[in-house]
Amino acid sequence: MKVVTTELLCQVTEEARRSPRLRKNHNIHPADESRCHRLLNAIEPGSYIRPHRHLDPEKDEAFILMSGRLGIIIFGDDGSVAEQVELSRGNGNLAADIPHGVYHTALSLESGTVFYETKAGPYLALTDAEKAAWAPNDEDEAAAEYLEQLRALFA
Repeated sequence: MKVVTTELLCQVTEEARRSPRLRKNHNIHPADESRCHRLLNAIEPGSYIRPHRHLDPEKDEAFILMSGRLGIIIFGDDGSVAEQVELSRGNGNLAADIPHGVYHTALSLESGTVFYETKAGPYLALTDAEKAAWAPNDEDEAAAEYLEQLRALFA
C-alpha cells in the first residue's frame, strides 16, 4: 500500500520550491505507460501551467486538494474565462473534475499547495491542438504577466 503522509507533502513541496518551474510531480502510478495515472502535484506561486485541454475522451482529470490553495480556471475556445474555482479547506471546495476537451489551467494561490491528480494514462505529451494557441508558451516572456492576470481573478 502507498500512503500519502504529511511528511511526503512537505518533501514534494520542498522539491517544487527548488525546481526552476516551481512545481514537482510525485507519481504514485508505476510508469508513464500505466492506464491510470495518480500523482501528487506540488505547485508554488509563480509556476505557470499553459492552458490546455485533453482531447482523448478518456482523459477527464480530477484534482483533490491536499494542502494550500489552488485556483482552477476553465476557458472558452477563444480564451475567455468561462468558470473559475478556488480549492481550499477554508471555503470547503476540496476537489474538481475537469472534463476532456475543455481548456483549463491550475495555479497556486499560496506556498505549499499540493493536489492529488488522477487521469487516464498513458502519458503523452500535449499536441499542438491541445495547447491553447491564445496563451503564451511556458518559456515566453509574456507568460509571467499572463499568470499574474490569472492570479488577479482570485484576489
